[in-house]
Amino acid sequence: MSKGKRRVFSREFKLSAVKRALAGESVAALSRELGVPSGHMYKWRQQYRAGGAEALRLACRPRKGTEVVEREAGKNLVTARARISELERKVGQQQLELDFFRAALRQVEGASRPNDGPGERTSTRSSRR
Repeated sequence: MSKGKRRVFSREFKLSAVKRALAGESVAALSRELGVPSGHMYKWRQQYRAGGAEALRLACRPRKGTEVVEREAGKNLVTARARISELERKVGQQQLELDFFRAALRQVEGASRPNDGPGERTSTRSSRR
């Protein structure tokens, strides 16, 4: 149900149209003169303002532009920083636990006395009151 072949505009054509629009010519008048929908003109102008002449590409399947890549990199960076913070907290917690258990082990080792011979119990304080 297509209305015909899709028109493809060159980068130079788009650039000249955008420069004329930025120079002050009416977008509606330009679109009528050039035979281009005014929506295309506004989109081209927005693309030109965002990325310069490089942003005005031929019509094709959209590729990941720098905006998308930067946005994804930003998300990945935020995710990575959050993960790093989480792991640093975990390492700190584990260090606290290690210090606690080392101190407890020192107390247990210091409190027990060596046994006097085979089969003898070690002498420690009774937990009964």
